[in-house]
Amino acid sequence: MGLTQLILFLFFIMLGFPIAFTLMAMGLIFGYFGMGDRVFDLLVQRTYAVMSNDVLISVPLFVFMGYIIERANILDRLFRSLQLASGGLPGSLAVATLATCALFATATGIVGAVVTLMGLLAFPAMLRAGYDPRLAAGVTCAGGCLGILVPPSIMLILYGATAGVSVVQLYAAAFIPGVTLAMLYILYAIGVGIIRPEMAPRLPPEERNVPVGTIILSLLTSFFPLALLIASVLGSILMGLATPSEAAAMGSLGSVILAIAYRAFTWQKLKESVFLTARTSAMVCWLFVGSYIFSSVFGYLGGQTVVEEFVKSLPLNTFTFMLLAQVIIFILGWPLEWTEIIVIFVPIFLPLLDDFGVSPIFFGILVALNLQTSFLSPPVAMAAFYLKGVAPPHVKLEQIFAGCMPFIFIVIFTMAMVYLFPGLVTWLPETLYGTPAPTPGAPTMLDAPPEGGFQEQEELRLPAFN
Repeated sequence: MGLTQLILFLFFIMLGFPIAFTLMAMGLIFGYFGMGDRVFDLLVQRTYAVMSNDVLISVPLFVFMGYIIERANILDRLFRSLQLASGGLPGSLAVATLATCALFATATGIVGAVVTLMGLLAFPAMLRAGYDPRLAAGVTCAGGCLGILVPPSIMLILYGATAGVSVVQLYAAAFIPGVTLAMLYILYAIGVGIIRPEMAPRLPPEERNVPVGTIILSLLTSFFPLALLIASVLGSILMGLATPSEAAAMGSLGSVILAIAYRAFTWQKLKESVFLTARTSAMVCWLFVGSYIFSSVFGYLGGQTVVEEFVKSLPLNTFTFMLLAQVIIFILGWPLEWTEIIVIFVPIFLPLLDDFGVSPIFFGILVALNLQTSFLSPPVAMAAFYLKGVAPPHVKLEQIFAGCMPFIFIVIFTMAMVYLFPGLVTWLPETLYGTPAPTPGAPTMLDAPPEGGFQEQEELRLPAFN
């Protein structure tokens, strides 16, 4: 019955039914047959548990911060200043686009908003400069997806709540892989500008030869204020000065102050931001309620046991298990969005991590990297569809898909680097919080956190992690 429940759920979401309520419906229907009226008590208990979860408080605050910054017209200022600063580099517009996306993604974490705004601002600028539409599309889509991984990521908050691990530890573990991925994107853009200059022509001399004073002034008025806000929010979290919820609250206040300073704050924009925040937060909460009910009934009916016994029966070691899990998540990213994968399918793998000596934090960073591809790989490729919705009519969807392919390979290469060099994930948590190093028995994995250690609620301060 558990496997039938899973198959029917996949069938209904392929038909386009709302995911959260499909999860609840499948959970209640199969739960009623399996446990009777008690399933309704489960619905009440799970709903209350989600709404009282301290970890999820930061979600609406970070979302609100992103929407305020999005509506404050900061992006065009930021892109223009980075364009001036990178004017002498090969593929300078692509570099400026990726740098803008990386910084803006840390402020919003909303992939659709970043891709759409950059599709309206940077994508036409690259086309006017003679860039190949495929390169321009790939840069815009890949850069916009960095918010999935780069802290403060909404996805990492949801994963932390699902896996029961510290969001602070996840942020520390994701920082270096996120920066590495962004730098590889930029190096690829520069490489294309050097090897294939016809795909990324240099800007005219009048746009490159800008006085240094003009560049510095532009950076001081656009780049540094936003960078300072993001560094304050992220730094206070990583240094243990504030919990993610407290830092998100101060970041929301800072975004409002920044919008006022740029004279872009209006009550209409505030109203729109609050409305969009409420809608996004409600979606996340009901998605969690549905996934908790679905997974509880799925486990009660024996579905989880069947999956675990099947995986254990396979001749798998740590490497082959990780490879199998990431391949499955990669394939699921074609028809499904990352929220569905995190709250429905990742919990199926979590009970198996102890059997293969894999830390849920290390696993979560690989999943976050992998989910970059869910926005870039067809047939769903939501980032491509976001860009197509605002791109000029002559840019075909096939060109956007083709432009995304090199960046998918860069993501896979980064995943291989993270697995082969686990210090990319473990070094910062070890340095900041003193978490144990990998054991000889699992040299490529971060040890599971000690009992009573950093799996505590996010409200713990830095001394509790030592």
